[in-house]
Amino acid sequence: MPVIVIGADTHLGRQIVAALVEPDREVRAFVTDIAAAEELRAAGVKVALGDVSDSSHVTGACTRCFSAVFVAEAASDHRERSFAATPESVIDGWVEAVRDAGVRRVIWVGEEFRSVPGAECAAVSLSDADIPSRVVALDDAASL
Repeated sequence: MPVIVIGADTHLGRQIVAALVEPDREVRAFVTDIAAAEELRAAGVKVALGDVSDSSHVTGACTRCFSAVFVAEAASDHRERSFAATPESVIDGWVEAVRDAGVRRVIWVGEEFRSVPGAECAAVSLSDADIPSRVVALDDAASL
């Protein structure tokens, strides 16, 4: 079942993608950084390049994904966000995007957490000892 990592071009996002990549798993990444996009493509990851605050673009990238991993840092870091003025608005757009795309499982990475109508949700705290492994375990779980 495909999994997408929104904010895969953050330091933590790259670690999560690296942990998720395996022969039997389709991994997608949503990034803003062109260099990160090329690096991820070279690793066999399907990449969507765009503005993390563009919920319609995020929806398209999430289409047919079972799981979405939200790296909350990408909602508030240094990158340009043209479609939302605040981190909360970016996150609202992500929730709307995965709901519209029919994503069944959402894994939040960071201290932000929102429920998503119609999806199972889990959170991985930044204080977790091994965030990438925890994300992989949640994506692999039969249910949350």
